Amino acid sequence: MTQYEGITRRGLLGLAGSAAVAATAPSDGGSAAARTTTEEVAVRMTVNGTATSLTADPRTTLLDALRDRMRLTGTKKGCDRGQCGACTVHVDGRRVVSCLTLLASVDGATVTTIEGLADGDRLHPLQRAFIDHDGLQCGFCTPGQIMSAAAVIAEGGARTDSEIREQMSGNICRCSAYPGIAAAIRQARAEMR
Repeated sequence: MTQYEGITRRGLLGLAGSAAVAATAPSDGGSAAARTTTEEVAVRMTVNGTATSLTADPRTTLLDALRDRMRLTGTKKGCDRGQCGACTVHVDGRRVVSCLTLLASVDGATVTTIEGLADGDRLHPLQRAFIDHDGLQCGFCTPGQIMSAAAVIAEGGARTDSEIREQMSGNICRCSAYPGIAAAIRQARAEMR
């Protein structure tokens, strides 16, 4: 019997994989993650009109800080890859997807979330228009849709239906409430002029 009898192809591949993993392991016995330390960063910003200071891991996203640390859960985590727009907020008046924005990058900035869009108990014209035109079904994407639309209107866009479609293309509604969303944006734009 040779030393190779009884070894299957699957077993050989498993041994080769184990050897590859062992070859990349740290030689001192400690894991790479255990040796890596990250110092927290201090961030000062104004969120919805309130001055805020946080310390966090430098890898923390703005979305995670808003939802987990500040309990502002109106901003939604959809894809967590910057593809759906559910996490859209305004940073210094510009719309950004907060799932791709590092918290450390907004130090000194002014951040507005869906919670800060209304004026006290009075809804923002876009919020009212979304209700009037049924611009939502499940409502999950609605905060991001409204925040994007507010920025588009502030930038002077949304003048035509084709502009609305183009300028809102970064926001996905899986329920396909697009006709109501477009109607809401048209109404709000007319009111906000």
